[in-house]
Amino acid sequence: MKSIWIIEDHSAFRRTLVRVVNAEDGLQCTRDFDSCEKALAAIVLDHAPDLILLDVGLPGMSGLDGIRLIKERSPKTLVVILTVFEDDDKVFSAICAGAAGYLLKTSSVTEITQAVRDALAGGSPMTSRIARRVLDMFSKLAPKQSDYGLSDREKEILQLMTTGLIKKEIADRLTLSVHTVDTYLRRIYEKLEVNTRTGAVAKALKEGLI
Repeated sequence: MKSIWIIEDHSAFRRTLVRVVNAEDGLQCTRDFDSCEKALAAIVLDHAPDLILLDVGLPGMSGLDGIRLIKERSPKTLVVILTVFEDDDKVFSAICAGAAGYLLKTSSVTEITQAVRDALAGGSPMTSRIARRVLDMFSKLAPKQSDYGLSDREKEILQLMTTGLIKKEIADRLTLSVHTVDTYLRRIYEKLEVNTRTGAVAKALKEGLI
């Protein structure tokens, strides 16, 4: 039997959640609270639950602040947010604080209970709309791939290097002097922060520079 706690200040909705959880096989709502402060105090005195359904907009300490304290006191307790808020800042803050899932209160009873089971099974339940927001946010945070400031000519020479051409062959192919190619090579090595031809080719292939 998995122990579930509910932290929700709207009493009618909280009672509904309690009934919904208790109607599920293998799940039991062992405690419910109207504030994070009361739940945090109970974690110290009682055995921590397996999962907490947590509202964000609570009186006193917000659910977002509560997540970190809950995870500090009971790292194994999963926290699934159930809220009316779907703005990017709150979603991002909840995920970064350690929330295992993020649902809207408009979710159906089936969606909520399935989310609880998914989280207990190691998943990260979210509505499709929230999941899209999370993907968009993290894609914006992903570092942009750098071309290391290589000029078109430097990229061209780097491309020829990957085909196995030596310095003189590159010079002949591009109708340049060997001295000019040598200058380009030094610039390429400097920009890629490598010291050898092999290092430059390896980095170019690994990072898709050409």
